[in-house]
Amino acid sequence: MGVVTTPKQDRSRVTRQRLLEAAVACLAEHGWAGSTVSVVAERAGVSRGAAQHHFPTREDLFTAAVEYVAEERSSALRALPVQNRAAVVEALVDLYTGPLFRAALHLWVAASNEEQLRGRVTELEARVGRETHRIAVELLGADESVPGVRETVQGLLDMARGLGLANLLTDDVARRRRVVAQWGRLVEEALG
Repeated sequence: MGVVTTPKQDRSRVTRQRLLEAAVACLAEHGWAGSTVSVVAERAGVSRGAAQHHFPTREDLFTAAVEYVAEERSSALRALPVQNRAAVVEALVDLYTGPLFRAALHLWVAASNEEQLRGRVTELEARVGRETHRIAVELLGADESVPGVRETVQGLLDMARGLGLANLLTDDVARRRRVVAQWGRLVEEALG
């Protein structure tokens, strides 16, 4: 039996994927200040040169990482089975209290201070926000032609984001469960 070789394109794709996953993990664990190209390359098990081949600048790397996060967040949402609304509310909150949101949040904070990141992150998050809203409407079976429904869905997403922010400092699962249960009831009532 001969040695199976991976085509160069596949190796390149795998390296890129490992760099993006490592960048997300570094952002989630160490924030912007502790996440350099060198740290990410080491975590991904590739040379700094290989990292820079794929992402010439730190901003390129982390913007791509957040795009990757955005796609993962959308995929996670789209993969949710259509179920009762209370379960959808819970799943949305879980999404905002997980590592993907934590990584995105660190990039938002960095973008608020780093001019070269701000435009890219703002545009990306606007796109992610629209996509998340659209998927939430679908999962909840919400009819946005009814007055107040759009605002109810947006309020739910804002609440989930707020719980994600609170979760960064303390993991108050019991309190969060009560809030999520109440929101499940409110959403069911508001959407009819």
